[in-house]
Amino acid sequence: MKISIIGTTGYGGVELLRILHSHPVFKIHSIHSTKDEVPIWHEYPHLFQIIGNQMERIDIEEISKNSDLVFLATPSGVSSKLVEQFSNQHIRVIDLSGDLRLKTEGEYETWYKKTTANHSVVKEAVYGLSEWNEKPISEAKLIANPGCYATAALLGLAPVTKEELIIPDTIIIDGKSGTSGAGKALSKGSLYAEVNENFKIYKVNAHQHTPEIEQQLLQWNGNVEPITFSTHLLPITRGIMTTTYVKLRSSWSTEQMIDLYEEAYKEKPFIRIRPLGTYPSVKEVQGSNYCDIGVNVDQRTGRLTIVSVIDNLMKGAAGQAVQNANLMFGLNQTTGLEILPLYP
Repeated sequence: MKISIIGTTGYGGVELLRILHSHPVFKIHSIHSTKDEVPIWHEYPHLFQIIGNQMERIDIEEISKNSDLVFLATPSGVSSKLVEQFSNQHIRVIDLSGDLRLKTEGEYETWYKKTTANHSVVKEAVYGLSEWNEKPISEAKLIANPGCYATAALLGLAPVTKEELIIPDTIIIDGKSGTSGAGKALSKGSLYAEVNENFKIYKVNAHQHTPEIEQQLLQWNGNVEPITFSTHLLPITRGIMTTTYVKLRSSWSTEQMIDLYEEAYKEKPFIRIRPLGTYPSVKEVQGSNYCDIGVNVDQRTGRLTIVSVIDNLMKGAAGQAVQNANLMFGLNQTTGLEILPLYP
């Protein structure tokens, strides 16, 4: 399978290069950027004498003619324009931005403050939460890859939301991310002096992954009400942790809840449910496509605490995108992704 990547100068794009370089079926045919046509190692010297591909200008017809699949690792607002041009071509597309995720008209403009893609294109896109949408993904031509925070939060909430075990107006998600989640764009907030030895909240009640999380929860349980979702910046490069609090409808023990989660994810190779009394940290999934989940029921308050961790550039972006590509082409979803976490 020939693969093209648009947006290889970003962190998500270079992570796609890392994965696909060793993929046994997908082969990198071309990489593209709006920047100068130079070898990729000029942007990322760690790829010197490993990946020698020249970054090329974007030619929609040439890419569509020569490749089976194109990944759009471009910023929100850019992908929407590109995907419309690809929509009439015979090529499959996986978009890593947020441009195709929100199905309700006007919602994208409200949260992203940009112009959306044509509604017919947005409607066609399948939401690529791999563990819970396998069949539609396998039949899709166009995938909207989930956001990083949304992936961690939804994988943690799915079992209890789908089984209607929660009181629907009690969901509180406390999210924390490393700095790579903001991408490579220069900003004061991502400067070393601002981030190092610091910890801060941002986009209070205004993060663009909020409606994405709510949209999927409502598909699982129509009684879910608006969530409270807070995001914080950690002084680390990679990793996301969401700690979710929700009130249960009835009494459950932690042991019973672990059994429920293990049953829900027993055939999902990238989800690891932690044993009783143990909880994951972001370091334990770094560089991998795993999502580790720990749960605890507080008998005193009747609340369930769900701790979910992922690598934001892997399971939260490029790793899940390749997992979706595997599903689209009928491969085992673990193909090329059985990468052990980096430790220490």
